[in-house]
Amino acid sequence: MTPEEFSEKLNEIHKKKCESATLEIKTAAKGCPKRLYDTLSAFSNQDDGGVIVFGVDEDAGYLEQGVYDAQDLQKRINEQCLQMEPIVRPLLTVVEKDGKNFVAAEIPGMDIAERPCYYKGQGRVRGSYVRVGDSDEPMTEYEVYSYEAFRRKYQDDVREVPRATPAMLDSEKVKEYIALLKEGKPNLANLGDPEIRELMSITRMETVTLNACILFCPYPQAFFPQLCITAVVIPGKELGEVNDQGARFIDNRRIEGSIPQMLDGALTFLKRNMKKMTIINARTGLREDRTEYPITAVREAVLNALVHRDYSIHTEGMPIQIRMFEDRLEIRSPGGIYGRLRVNQLGKVQPDTRNPVLAAALETLGVTENRYSGIPTMRRELREYGLREPEFTDNRNEFCVCFYNAGSGDAEREAKEMQRAEEDLIAFCRTPRSRKEICDYLGLSSSAYAMKKHVQPLIDAGAIHMTMPEKPRSAKQKYYS
Repeated sequence: MTPEEFSEKLNEIHKKKCESATLEIKTAAKGCPKRLYDTLSAFSNQDDGGVIVFGVDEDAGYLEQGVYDAQDLQKRINEQCLQMEPIVRPLLTVVEKDGKNFVAAEIPGMDIAERPCYYKGQGRVRGSYVRVGDSDEPMTEYEVYSYEAFRRKYQDDVREVPRATPAMLDSEKVKEYIALLKEGKPNLANLGDPEIRELMSITRMETVTLNACILFCPYPQAFFPQLCITAVVIPGKELGEVNDQGARFIDNRRIEGSIPQMLDGALTFLKRNMKKMTIINARTGLREDRTEYPITAVREAVLNALVHRDYSIHTEGMPIQIRMFEDRLEIRSPGGIYGRLRVNQLGKVQPDTRNPVLAAALETLGVTENRYSGIPTMRRELREYGLREPEFTDNRNEFCVCFYNAGSGDAEREAKEMQRAEEDLIAFCRTPRSRKEICDYLGLSSSAYAMKKHVQPLIDAGAIHMTMPEKPRSAKQKYYS
């Protein structure tokens, strides 16, 4: 950044008095901080990178103290950057203000094929970090693996299932599939069935693959109990809410079987629990029954979850989750977005495919088109229904598709009210407040609920801080913005 931009950044820090997902503040009044590795790793492992500003004391109310020696500090920063793998190349800027020197280190986000960036002294698994709010959190083993899987193009959909044998597959379904494979492919048709099974990853060295197991085995859950779908209907807008009888779930099902069977089972569950209304078709003038959500869009969302979920050993204990709330439908699948694609590119850019063999097999079976049309179809169907755009969320280990129903028309107003309430709470906490003071301010009887529902999300976002972060459960803990 230019010196002018750096000066503006210092003014912004003084005004906002907080760190963020792309801003870390260090004092460096008496020497270079000894541990920059966590932040170097976290910033390098996100697309936007980040900036470390040296010379501001966060603990002293963001006092601008300046750095001890700008030249030596830059040397020490570079020394720590050289301890990273891959090596971090910071862009360093020095600016003078009120007779004091300040240093900024811009850390660029690394290409996804080079991630995770980690501290060599701790190794890839223990030395990799990710930025969450204004803190650096250790990457999970799965997050580290997901980068490795993309870089090395692991194909977890065709990994071997040691306990499964070809005799455990439905021979008729396998025979039908091979017949479909041969259509229009004379070179493949000239091969024998055993060779085709190996060539098309039904088996590997005569051991059944995961792909074949979840397509042709009568009961794949004998090998992978959690490669299923759990589906629930919740009597409210949040998990944990109950109805008048105290029930947490109005309907609760575990959907098992092969992928086509789970797809059919999920649609049956959803149709059974969707509200239905009668409308007059504007084109035909006839009365029609309309489901709460367009079935075509719902089918695409469930199918996408089944095809593109992560099938690695790290997530084989995690089912796909379908949650029906009063105002929305959520479909959650293990594994975030695969490869370089980002949420704002979904449906616009051809994505990398996590499970290419499985996707191609389902195309052959006529279950999916495999033409990347699923998300555009969801958007079109919801638009024609007069519903909001689908909402896609890529969390640390999970991808979620959310459809809002017609009853959530006030969702935008509610979101604005929630934002206003958050802003009011942040303003209230400009003076450090205790749990009881916050609870009383919110008009709630449970301080635990107040902290979980209202305060913790703001802490995670870096908008509210703890006076004693090293003792988060202390009775003397206070919270300030």
